[in-house]
Amino acid sequence: MDLDESFTAYAGARWPALYRLAVLLAGESDADDLAQQVLFQAYRAWDRVMAASSPDAYVRKIMVNTLISQRSRHRRGLELVTSGRVDDRVASVEDDVVQHDELWNRIFLLPPKQRAVIVLRYYEDLSEQAIADVLGCAPGTVKSQAAAALRTLRIGYDSASDLSASGGTHA
Repeated sequence: MDLDESFTAYAGARWPALYRLAVLLAGESDADDLAQQVLFQAYRAWDRVMAASSPDAYVRKIMVNTLISQRSRHRRGLELVTSGRVDDRVASVEDDVVQHDELWNRIFLLPPKQRAVIVLRYYEDLSEQAIADVLGCAPGTVKSQAAAALRTLRIGYDSASDLSASGGTHA
């Protein structure tokens, strides 16, 4: 199998997983562009990708690096979805969906490296060492990035809960 054929086979087989990771890292509106850009970069370096001990890890690294470089050039925030007054309603599936959406909105507001650590750790279920390999840093850096991200998410959650309970909204 030549390089073009092996790339085509890889891209076809891995597209769903790459797209899901792109959605989690960049959001639905930017996921297609990110995933396609990553595949383009992977194609250009296909001989190195195939020579890597884990082509999937190599491609994940391309994706995270692409996201970080894009976001550092184009600082932009997302508006938080507000749920209004939660305390007046009975807990329901809809509340769970709103909380899930609010959590992901907060995750998207994290700095790209922290967001990558959270997604790779809790969604991709990678070890700290594997995340360190993807990010090109020490496992201790992964731990500190995860701790900072979780602290930010907890603070955001506590603030959102306080605002929702008092009838406030987010900007």
